Amino acid sequence: MDKALKFRTQLKKNKKLLLGGAHDALSAKLIEEAGFDAVWASSFGVSASTKCLPDANVLTMTEMLEAVKGMNEAVSIPVIADCDNGYGNALNIIRMVKEYERAGIAGISIEDNPFPKKCSLYPGERQELVEKDEMAGRIHAAVSTRKNKNFFVIARTEALIAGLGMQEALNRAAAYEEAGASAILIHSRRSTPDEIREFAGRWKGKIPLVAVPTKYPDVTSAELAKIGIPIVIFANQALRASVAAMKETLRDMRLADSVAAVGKKIVPLDEVFRLVGQPHLEANEEKYVKNYKKAPAAIIVAAGFEKNFWPLNSDKPKVMLEIHGKSLLERQADLLRKCGLTRIAVVTGYKHEQVRLDSIVTYHNPAYKKTHILRSLFSAEPEMHDKFLFLYGDVLFEDYVLERLLKSKHDISLAVRPLSPGQELRKNGFSKPERDWVKVGGTGQEIEGIGHHLAADDANGEFLGLALFSKRGAKVFREAYAKARKKGKNRFHNAPDLDHAQFTDLIQELVDRKEKVHAVSVRGGWLDINTFEDYRKAWETASRSS
Repeated sequence: MDKALKFRTQLKKNKKLLLGGAHDALSAKLIEEAGFDAVWASSFGVSASTKCLPDANVLTMTEMLEAVKGMNEAVSIPVIADCDNGYGNALNIIRMVKEYERAGIAGISIEDNPFPKKCSLYPGERQELVEKDEMAGRIHAAVSTRKNKNFFVIARTEALIAGLGMQEALNRAAAYEEAGASAILIHSRRSTPDEIREFAGRWKGKIPLVAVPTKYPDVTSAELAKIGIPIVIFANQALRASVAAMKETLRDMRLADSVAAVGKKIVPLDEVFRLVGQPHLEANEEKYVKNYKKAPAAIIVAAGFEKNFWPLNSDKPKVMLEIHGKSLLERQADLLRKCGLTRIAVVTGYKHEQVRLDSIVTYHNPAYKKTHILRSLFSAEPEMHDKFLFLYGDVLFEDYVLERLLKSKHDISLAVRPLSPGQELRKNGFSKPERDWVKVGGTGQEIEGIGHHLAADDANGEFLGLALFSKRGAKVFREAYAKARKKGKNRFHNAPDLDHAQFTDLIQELVDRKEKVHAVSVRGGWLDINTFEDYRKAWETASRSS
């Protein structure tokens, strides 16, 4: 739920909201932890705390927005920004609303003060307000600009503070409601809530009222809600409390010439670490930095269009076909992450816009119709500058299969299903041309041949579509491809040229160059989805294991 919708939903459900005034991200975090419904990003507080300047439009909209963005990022509750007079006229407000809404802020408050403003609570200040129609134009500009209908626009009138009388305050509020305001903030600097109570009693509008009881502090938000004011802002008490606490702490340390004098009055460092998310940072470092350094990147090639899967793939690529609520890609990604691989790249082609999954990166092969797997794989070449795992986009496997491969210490390792001695390859559909046959020689599990060209009598294994490369292995693999690319449109092993080559063709090139390619024996726990029958089996397997 976006925060603007969250704010409106809370108001509708609870019938009242209490906002705490924040001056920075840390105070916003404390407001959330104290149980307030939302944060009031106070222009008074931000001006004082960040620049030690008065609340008089000295800070620019950009400076204020940066402070508000920090607050919003620090909390999960909505943030309503005190935007003074909108930093100018309606034209300034148009840009302001775009920027604040883009930043994810739940709403803003605009007042009918001229630019530059004078703080309504400064002693001795006489307020001069803009004309009612000009302020209505500001509100109309704000609500017309917003993209999200839930973005909350509070119209604040200073009519009572300016001494313009109750009727003028009501007239202005009615005009602002007609212009599209989401709520009316009625302000007063009387020491009692009498003016506010009278305004609420005479208000005939349909939008809610907002009060800021800074000058009449004895009233509670519950009491204000009972007289028809459901939104209440405790605007600057946190700032004032921090000033008092800092003055006392600094004085005591200076007099004692020691930090020990205030040790019992201040929070321990661990509490600050907690508030600013240090434990979360450490968890992320373990997950994304340390693990990333240890684990290879994974490259899933899923670019092609397969006619034999029509019409299942009429509107999506095969990798996005669903099995019990999860796509093939999602199942692959879940297993990769389970095994510690957090960097997952997917090479797309056919219906590439349908490949959507959190926390993956995608590379597109626009020439997928005219090229084969090897060309698609090298669309993701930036992922090959360290160790990486290659896998077909239509292979499902158990975690132990991947874990066995990841334990290999060789530079280039392929997961291979061994065939029993004398097993007839032409039976049970094994004669299909897409099968990647492998010849493994001797006891060292080194691959001597791989590809569709192998004769049935020569093959003693099948490549499963999983391969692991060390940093050196990745370098050798890239260099072999680059060298073959320089040769141009020459035949490349089983392919008429490099663009039409399979992954196994480049592996055969490495074997021919006497590069060691190791076979990791895997006897079960995988399924290659090449046919409708394979897809049906995948549904059966998933239903039994999930």
